[in-house]
Formats: sequence, structure tokens, C-alpha cells
Amino acid sequence: MMNQPDKEIINKELEDITCLYEVTKVLASSTDLRASLERIMDILSVRKKMHNGTVTIINPLTGQLEIEVAHGMSLEARKKGKYKIGEGITGRVVATGQPIVIPHIGAETQFLNRTGTRGDISKQQNSFICVPIKHDKRTLGALSIDLEYKEDLNYEDDLRYLTILSGLIAQTALRVQAEKEDRERLTQENIELKKELSEKYRVANIIGNSSRMQEMFEMLHRVADSNATVLLRGESGTGKTLVARALHYNSSRAKKPFIVVNCSALPETLLESELFGHEKGAFTGAHAMKKGRFELAETGTLFLDEIGELSPSVQVKLLQVVQDREFQRLGGISPIKCDVRLVAATNRDLEKAVADKHFREDLYYRLNVFPIYLPPLRERRTDILLLTEYFLKKYNEENTKEIRRISTPAIDLLLQYHWPGNVRELQNCIERAVLICDEESIKSYHLPPSLQTSESVNSKQAMSLAGAVENYERELIIEALKRTGGNQTRAAQELDTSLRIINYKIHQYGIDPKKFKVKK
Repeated sequence: MMNQPDKEIINKELEDITCLYEVTKVLASSTDLRASLERIMDILSVRKKMHNGTVTIINPLTGQLEIEVAHGMSLEARKKGKYKIGEGITGRVVATGQPIVIPHIGAETQFLNRTGTRGDISKQQNSFICVPIKHDKRTLGALSIDLEYKEDLNYEDDLRYLTILSGLIAQTALRVQAEKEDRERLTQENIELKKELSEKYRVANIIGNSSRMQEMFEMLHRVADSNATVLLRGESGTGKTLVARALHYNSSRAKKPFIVVNCSALPETLLESELFGHEKGAFTGAHAMKKGRFELAETGTLFLDEIGELSPSVQVKLLQVVQDREFQRLGGISPIKCDVRLVAATNRDLEKAVADKHFREDLYYRLNVFPIYLPPLRERRTDILLLTEYFLKKYNEENTKEIRRISTPAIDLLLQYHWPGNVRELQNCIERAVLICDEESIKSYHLPPSLQTSESVNSKQAMSLAGAVENYERELIIEALKRTGGNQTRAAQELDTSLRIINYKIHQYGIDPKKFKVKK
């Protein structure tokens, strides 16, 4: 038979375990430290018959101890509870990192009672236990409780219990602080990224000084901050996506989402789900509700690239969204309102597609509210050198190269080429040249073979071997003359040939050495 004292011991241990379990559950799911600590104080009040409970934390800004949570204490009283480290009982616990037990508060002269919640200290009949909240050797604060005074009270059990609890609080405090710092860091990175994107896609950062590009800039400035639907027209590679981003980041929606959908990259069934979303069970494999791109772009901009590739059924649904500003998810029955700025782009002849009944006429007029035409690169040749210098700098930095310039013959080839792939083709061309060039300047032979054929300069016959050799010789001589300031003797020495041969070649190729003399 178990005697009464043994039963009381077992019941107390069970109560302690139950209390610790409840506290652990609260801390494990904690994202708000103060709310969790308040809940723990409530648990201790019920389970441990605690009269007062306080968690005091070191303020990293002031270095003072401040009451974070106090059970049964008013906000005004908590504000008064500020201590220097080493001041009072709590301050001494934090300073030493060691717990303190006051069996009888009324008999303790160092008890400050700065909050005033205990009234006349000399009349207090409670015990006070204070333990440090520590992680490794670092003290974060203190946990203290008041218990009813009893002469035969075993403080060791309560002290050990509070020490375990303070360790759990310390781990949770550090975890919550780390999560808070991560959230703040991510928020700051997001702000900086949006700022960087805004700077990157400023209209001024779109390269081009030609008259055709100036016309495009004027149109872009006029429509950027409106809600009008914009239709970007132009050949593939002319920079429609870049202009779409510029429209967004130069509008009042710049801090809102910018969502891109390539209409030609997805099959019809998948595209419909991507645009409008679907409800759970809408079709086989729809295991959960999914938001579409229109919902994701709410209050922002939705960019529909290659709009001319839409199927007739998707065109019908898109028309409803453009007209009514609402849509339904696949499998849904309730309409969803949307506030989205629409920008579309195509390289197709939509007028011909409408005439051929491949594109809905009503949708065409809904999208063609404010068309912007992006000129092909062959119609803005004065921009080729600007773009070339930009890409040269970009790929120099990416590949840690120090290519300083592009040779005159290479520039001639770039200017003469008809660029069917537009700016994208020029970008790829310069990237390739930077990768294979091990010299300080890009020569014509570093450029792709397509630029060195007769078709690139609109000749009727293929370039002969002799012609290719002449181009190469001419380029080498010009580069040598540039380096030597037009000095033919030094140019001959650099090329390891005689002055007579250099003079002959200069005359043969119609090169003027005076052009390369350094002006004093």
C-alpha cells in the first residue's frame, strides 16, 4: 500500500510534468514571444499556484533590464519595472547568472518593489524565486515567481523546475529573434530588389538614340502611368519584354506584382489554368485550389507575351476579363473581380490574323487601345554601336575580361549586317566574341561566320579566300597603326614585316595613316 506522503510526491511530479508539457507546446508553436510568455504565466498561475510571475529581458539598445511580461501587473506598473544590471534581486541574478531564493520577501532589505504592485514589502508573506534566462554563457534576462510562504517548503524542486523552464524560454527567445531578423532581412532585400528593378527598368536605361527609338520613348512616357491596355508590336528580339517591365516600373503600380505569361510556351489546357487558376477537383490531378496569374497580378501588371498564339477558346475567356474585369477559375461558379493593368506583346501581323479568322476581332480592338511599335535593329543602325558598347561592358564584367574596344573592320561588319534576330542576336554575337577573344580588342574574325558572309553585306557572290585574307590583313594593319599613332615603321616592327611591304599594303587597301596620328 502507498502511504499518503508518497501519493503527494507522485501527484506533484505528475502535475510538474503536465505543466511542463503545456509550456513546451506553447513555446514550440511560438511566433510571438510576448504572447507565448503571457500564456506560460497563465499556466504557472494555475498549475504552480503562482501569485506573481515576471519575465525580465535585457534591452539591447539601453542595456537595462525591462519587464517583458508580468502576470497580473498593469501596463503602467510594467513600465516602472526597469533596472540596471546588478541592481536589486533581479539585477543581481542577471549580473551573476546564478539563481536567488528569498524565503520571506518581507525580511529582505534589497527587495526594491519598483513596480509598487506588492504594497508594503514588510507585510509580504510570500517567497520569491528568481532564475536567469541563459543560453550557453549568455544571460538574456530573468524569470521570477512569487509563491505562498511555507516554513517547510522545498525550494530545490521549484528552483530546478524554473531553471528548466527558463532554458526553454531562452531557446524560444533566440529562435523567435532569429526568425524576426530573417523576416526583416528578407523584407529589406525585397525592398532593395524592387528599388534595383525600378532603377534597372527606367526608361532612360533602354538603350537607343535613334529617331525611331525617341518616338517609342515618347509613347512610353505618355502611357506608363495610366491604366490603359498596351499592345507592344515588333519583331522577335526587339525588346518587348524590356519595354513591358519599363511600363510597370515607371507606373503607380511599380511596388505591386509584375507577372509574365508566355502564351506560346504552354498548351491550351494548361494555359487556361495558368491564367485563371482552378478549383480543387476541377479536373484530373487538380488536388488543390490554385490561383491563376490574374489573381497573382492583382493591383499590379500582367504581361501576356506572344498574345497572337492564343487559341480561340482562351481568346473568348480573355475577352471577358478585358471587358468586365472579372473571371472564373476552372471549375468555379463565383466570378472574381480583378484590378490588373494588362500589357500584351506580339510579333505577328494581328490584322492579317483577324482577316484570316485566326484572332478575334473584338479582342483585337480591346487589346489595341495603345499600340507601341518597337523598330527592328536594321531600322535603327545608329544604335548598334551604343548597344555593342553596353554588351561589351556587361560580358567583360561577367567573364572577368578586359577587352577595351572593337576594331574598325569588326564595327563595319556589325553596321552592315541586317540583324534578322534584332537586339537579341546582337547580344548573343557580342557575348560569343567576348568568350573567344583573348586580345585587347574584338576583331572581325571573333564575330560569328554569319556576319562575315556576303549575305551580311548584301553581296551577290560568296566572299573568296583572297577577299577574306585581304580583310584580315587590312584589319591587322589598321590596329597596328592605331597602337603606334600612325607610325608606319613601328607598325611594321609590331607586325614583324618590312616597311616596304607595309607601305605597299597601305596603298593597296587605301588606308590613310594620318588618321591615326595622335593630336597634340
